[in-house]
Amino acid sequence: MKREKIMEYFLAAEKEGYAIPHFNFASFFELTAIMEAAAELQTPVFAASLPKVARMYGPAVLRAAVDGLGKRTGAVAFLHLDHTNDVNLCKEAVDAGYDSVMIDASRKPLDENIAAILEVAGYAHAHDCAVEGEVGKIKSRGDEGDYQGEDCLVQTEDAVLAAEKSGVDYLAAAIGTAHGFYQGEPKINFKRLEEVAANIKIPLVLHGGTGVPEEDVRQCIARGIRKVNVGTIIRYTYLNRMKEEIEKQGALTPPVDLIYPSVTDSVKEVVKEWIKVCMAEGRVIC
Repeated sequence: MKREKIMEYFLAAEKEGYAIPHFNFASFFELTAIMEAAAELQTPVFAASLPKVARMYGPAVLRAAVDGLGKRTGAVAFLHLDHTNDVNLCKEAVDAGYDSVMIDASRKPLDENIAAILEVAGYAHAHDCAVEGEVGKIKSRGDEGDYQGEDCLVQTEDAVLAAEKSGVDYLAAAIGTAHGFYQGEPKINFKRLEEVAANIKIPLVLHGGTGVPEEDVRQCIARGIRKVNVGTIIRYTYLNRMKEEIEKQGALTPPVDLIYPSVTDSVKEVVKEWIKVCMAEGRVIC
């Protein structure tokens, strides 16, 4: 029922014109803030771990953390593995009970990308787990690679082939956004987004949400984006506020007193702002 429930939410988002927010976390405190905010605003969210986070804690530990916080807060949160090019890690996450995994083989030729998604989708779907893929390259300098320039943009025909042949449930289509903080204004190719959305039937995902103006995010949603990924501002807010609290309270302060609720409340406010940008308040399906 996990995959079915996710797709039910995407169907509702399509019908009602909003996007499901996705938030990356690297610590239990960040995850707590995300899930408390989701519960307070009655918003379905993706709580996402990057590969290094999944490997550090272990997928089963993160599954248990989301389950425990879900029971405590009442939040609807889908545990997602974000941006891995490792098919085996996807399978490990599926075995641990992840709700969703992203296999990012976008740096490979299209046929190899589709083949990787197809392999992961076959395994994940058999275990009731949804799958995200990527076509084009999200601009970045970091774990996902070093991609810049117009050649990163998704080609509409490539997105169509991936949607039709890979078994992917939702697709990240590179339209000019970037991971990390932007240098200058983001340049989103709305026309390319419209072309892709008009030619495929599966939900589209916007990566690199941090720093994209609210109006641009809303325009993307109006043109077919159904999941919006936010990560950098979560990490930055968490670490910057922790630094302030250490300077204020001292490094001998017990971490839980230092971070909760002063730091987590700041992260919650950022999460809530993005939930509202995505127009996702009150969207939990009973």
